[in-house]
Amino acid sequence: MPSYSLRGLYAITDHQLIPADQFVEIVEQAILGGAKVIQYRNKTENYALRVKQAQALRALCNCYQIPLIINDDLALMQTVKADGIHLGKKDASVITAREMLGNEVIIGISCYNQLTMAQQALNHGASYIAFGSFFPSPTKPQAVSASVELLTTARPTLDCPIVAIGGITPDNGAQLIAAGADSLAVIHGIFGQSDIVAAARRYAQLWERVDNSQTRLRETSPPARLIT
Repeated sequence: MPSYSLRGLYAITDHQLIPADQFVEIVEQAILGGAKVIQYRNKTENYALRVKQAQALRALCNCYQIPLIINDDLALMQTVKADGIHLGKKDASVITAREMLGNEVIIGISCYNQLTMAQQALNHGASYIAFGSFFPSPTKPQAVSASVELLTTARPTLDCPIVAIGGITPDNGAQLIAAGADSLAVIHGIFGQSDIVAAARRYAQLWERVDNSQTRLRETSPPARLIT
C-alpha cells in the first residue's frame, strides 16, 4: 500500500464553494493550512473540466507529497493517476475497485453508521473506512447520523485508518479524534470560509494538541521498573 499518512485533516473539494478560476490556488491554501489528504469531489460539472481540475490537483498534491483521492469516478481516477478512490454505497464495490486498480491504490469506503459494513469492506480490500455524519452537515443535510460511540466501538476492531465526516468544526472535532478517528473530513468548514489557510490551520491544530499531550504524558510518566 502507499506510504502516505491518512492521519490528519482530510479536505474535500466542492465546486459550488470554490470558483473554477481559483480552484488550484484555493486548494493549495488548504494544504498550506495543514490538510494531509485532498479529495476531489465533483459529480455534476462536464467531464473535460473535471479532468482538467483533477490533473491540476494531481500535480499540486505531488508537489506537497500528499495523496489525491477521487470521489466516486473510477475512470477519472485512472485517467489522472490519482492515489486513490472514495466510494459510497451507490458506487462500485470495493471488490470491483480492487480488482481494477490493484493493490497499491488507496480505496476508501463510506460506511455511514454501520460497523458491520465497515468490517466487510475492510475484509474485501478497503484501505480506510469513513463514518458519519456525526453532526448536522450543510453539505448533506439529510445524511444518516452516526454517534461518537460508534468510533469508540470501531477503533479496536478495525485495523485501518478511520475517517469521520459530517458537520465537523474545530470545536467538535477533538472529541472525534479522542474517540478514535484518524482523520476528519471537512468541506464547508474549510472551503466555505473567507480565510482558507486559517480555517484549515484550526483543524490541523487538533492533532498537534493530541501529539503534544502524548509527548508530555511520556515525559512525565515514571520509568518502568524491572522485575527481577
